[in-house]
Amino acid sequence: MITLGIDPGTAICGFGVVELRDGSVRMIDAGCVRTPSDATDAERLRQLHEALRSLIEEHRPERVGIERLFFQRNVQTAMAVGQARGIALLAAAEAGLPIDEPTPNEVKQTICGNGAADKAQVAAMVQRLLGVSLDGVPDDATDALAIAIGCAYRAASEPRVAVG
Repeated sequence: MITLGIDPGTAICGFGVVELRDGSVRMIDAGCVRTPSDATDAERLRQLHEALRSLIEEHRPERVGIERLFFQRNVQTAMAVGQARGIALLAAAEAGLPIDEPTPNEVKQTICGNGAADKAQVAAMVQRLLGVSLDGVPDDATDALAIAIGCAYRAASEPRVAVG
């Protein structure tokens, strides 16, 4: 199962694509979509939508995980993240994909077994699970990989119903 994880943001939106097969997970792609700071909000959101649609078209995920905004002290940041989340939800819905929306604590709990894990612990577990070095990889992309891994494991553990 191929899963796309998205750590939403208007300026920087992290993405991670993983495949879960036979109980092991491997990284397919990861990175960040960056939009220019001098662009209008509308233009940044258009560029983000275009980039996410391209990622979905390129990797053909079977599921998308988009981190849910849990709490934000800065109202401007919360608004920007909320707008980026909306764009990510739209891109996934347009593709007809199932969407998971874990909170940051749920992602940490799934990846580290501790909902209060810090970024370094999450990054170390993501590296261990994928068997790759993430040195130099932006935090946003690492977080998106954690989201993708958690959503893939959750989907694999869901009971399947036979049809027919």
